[in-house]
Amino acid sequence: MAQITAALVKELRELSGAGMMDCKKALSETDGEIEAAVDWLRTKGLAAAAKKAGRVAAEGLVGVAVDGGNGAIVEVNSETDFVARNETFQGFVASVAKLALNVADMDALKTCAYPGTGRTVGEELTHLISTIGENMSLRRMDKISVAEGVVAPYVHNASGEGVGKIGVLVAIKSRAAAEPLIAFAKQIAMHVAATNPASLSRDDLDPALIEREKAVIGDQARESGRPEEIIAKMIEGRIRKYYEEVCLMEQTFVIDGENKVAKAVELKAKELGAELAVGGFIRFGLGEGIDKKEDDFAAEVAAAAGA
Repeated sequence: MAQITAALVKELRELSGAGMMDCKKALSETDGEIEAAVDWLRTKGLAAAAKKAGRVAAEGLVGVAVDGGNGAIVEVNSETDFVARNETFQGFVASVAKLALNVADMDALKTCAYPGTGRTVGEELTHLISTIGENMSLRRMDKISVAEGVVAPYVHNASGEGVGKIGVLVAIKSRAAAEPLIAFAKQIAMHVAATNPASLSRDDLDPALIEREKAVIGDQARESGRPEEIIAKMIEGRIRKYYEEVCLMEQTFVIDGENKVAKAVELKAKELGAELAVGGFIRFGLGEGIDKKEDDFAAEVAAAAGA
């Protein structure tokens, strides 16, 4: 029997898109013959994943997981929303979010063991592509932690436990009891889901965003022929308004509709009798930044009818 080397397994993986363990088994079954191994994988339905890899995957789910003061969030994409309603896919996303709690980055996440399968996360994803029949991708992950306090999750449009269309993690720094902290952090997370702030405060805002906003405001004002001293005051006022729109702590809290988030934090600290601060947040909206193909359904029907 031919020796099944790591290089041979790697070559078969690149040709077929199948998982490492599946490739190793295929080579064992075919005495190390690459072409025969590809055919073996095709027969088992395990080589189909590679053919699907070029298709746009902009649907799917965001998954969140927390453990005390640690939180992780992932986005796993599929081609259609139908797959996002598949319980197997939902379970995969939820499991991957939990695994992300204990790894440093995406590369480590893809190579860590997926529970109960003998496969890695990356290999399990390839297996799902083959069995479900759509292209999928583990697009991104992020983590947040706080040394003293809590991390609370919120999922909007949830389709299962810890998975949905928008996922948010909010960290609260405090020595107060965990239960009221988590409840308040979840309210902040709901706010973040609704408003999608660009930063925690103006100090965290990308200076390039501010300069771009100033340039736009200035150009608009100059077109009206206003003098530079008036333009400067207009820029100052509009930038103040911009901060209120994009900085979490300066936004009006959607839960009460009156106070700024910073004021709501101050009131909660007084209520709990302990110092309290928002330590950070992460928000993933499904498909953000993905160029989705817009199908012209009428044109497709006309083409099919020979029009």
